[in-house]
Amino acid sequence: MTTYPHKALLLALATATVAAGSTATATPAVARPTMTGPQLDWHRCTHPDAPAAQECAELPVPLDYDAPDGRQLTLAVSRIRSDRPQARRGTLIVIPGGPGGSGVQRLTQKGDALRRELAGAYDLVAFDPRGVGASTTADCDLAPEDRYLTSLRSWPGPDGDITENIARSRRIAEACARNGGPELRSFTTANQVRDMDRFRVALGERKLSAWGTSYGTYVGAVYAQKYPRHTDRWVLDSSGDPDPKRVARGWLANMSQGAADRLPDLAAWVTHPDRDRDGLRLAATAQEVEPLLVSLAARLDREPRATTTPGVPLTGNGLRQALQNALYADAAFASFARLVRTAQDPAGTPVLPKELAAPIRNEDAALMVGVICNDVAWPDVPMASYRRAVDADRARYPLTAGMPVNVTPCSFWQTPTQKPTRITDDGPSNILMLQSRRDPATPLSGGLKMREALGDRARMVTVEQGGHGLYLGNGNACGDHAVTEFLTSGRRPAGDTDCAN
Repeated sequence: MTTYPHKALLLALATATVAAGSTATATPAVARPTMTGPQLDWHRCTHPDAPAAQECAELPVPLDYDAPDGRQLTLAVSRIRSDRPQARRGTLIVIPGGPGGSGVQRLTQKGDALRRELAGAYDLVAFDPRGVGASTTADCDLAPEDRYLTSLRSWPGPDGDITENIARSRRIAEACARNGGPELRSFTTANQVRDMDRFRVALGERKLSAWGTSYGTYVGAVYAQKYPRHTDRWVLDSSGDPDPKRVARGWLANMSQGAADRLPDLAAWVTHPDRDRDGLRLAATAQEVEPLLVSLAARLDREPRATTTPGVPLTGNGLRQALQNALYADAAFASFARLVRTAQDPAGTPVLPKELAAPIRNEDAALMVGVICNDVAWPDVPMASYRRAVDADRARYPLTAGMPVNVTPCSFWQTPTQKPTRITDDGPSNILMLQSRRDPATPLSGGLKMREALGDRARMVTVEQGGHGLYLGNGNACGDHAVTEFLTSGRRPAGDTDCAN
């Protein structure tokens, strides 16, 4: 890893970045440097909803970077070129969340909005990480019952029992070790970062700018640590704690606090008098909402309800998982309130959210557990330790019922071959963080740990808005403006700041 002993050298090397509080104008029409790398054969994308301007290609990457000339995997890559070449200043990579998010689909969803917002300043690019979408995948050959979201997330049984979680976690780990092959073992953040730099070279770019969301902020932070000279303007949207001793284990554990932080927004919505018009007012006061949900989930633990999906009832854990999903965006509040209303009605037949109604594809299930288990060693502790942790967490955070600290397949996984990267303040000052004050997945407390780790490399804009993934989505005009201003002009706030609206 390149190190930077002198801060003056950092800023000198960061020629395309602008220090906090300074002003700059957008660099006109940057010529692409000539580089040697894999050749990309661009063609019109064929996946559903792809806009006409979106192109796709395939990028070969080594299965093992220690043997770069050995077996190659294939990554699906995509781009939307600037429609204003005279305004173009570089290339912006969109880094998806997850693990398991598709960069190609993310570009499809956000490409038009980014084009409008950034006014042609960038070619927009993305790729599907190993294991995702049209890239090389792996398969653990898991039984369908082990591939429901409520199974892959270790929700305890009624009254906190984790006996089945232990058995399932061991079963999944053994199946992945038996069937996943070297492909699954290669699904790591470290390799995604190496793949990202290989993509940069294939694009012929000396530097990239980036917008990473959720898990993508960790990928972005690791890239900025490993390849600081190749970073231009770097946006981390909804960050988690980068503690290298915990990584994904810590992200899961922090979801308890995240749900508690976010619930008041849902409670205010479902108790607003306007909800009377559509029958979605769940209680008279916000204080009644959490006890109502905890009680309903406990009842569904005892008496699951038949749903419109044959053979898949609404259980207490199904309701808890639906709540977690709904907390990500205000737009999901209505459908969750409708689910609760139907579950309360003895004559109602609940309609499960589609993500709960069917098993996840084997390839997606393998990826979900693969990256988090390959990235860092999970503690080798007696199962009784997990029981105690679940008991304590469910008592403190009833909404998440102990799931965030429960046993997972990672507890039975093969020892990771590499150690996680420690994120430090050693690098150019060219990072803007955007963080929600009430984020159910990456709570502010975790985002502040990322901010602390980056030191003077970053500035953070905290948005007075609940939800996960803010820029051009769940945020507000102030936060969107801060990101757009940085990406188009290089200007960041002089110090950390808040966005009220």
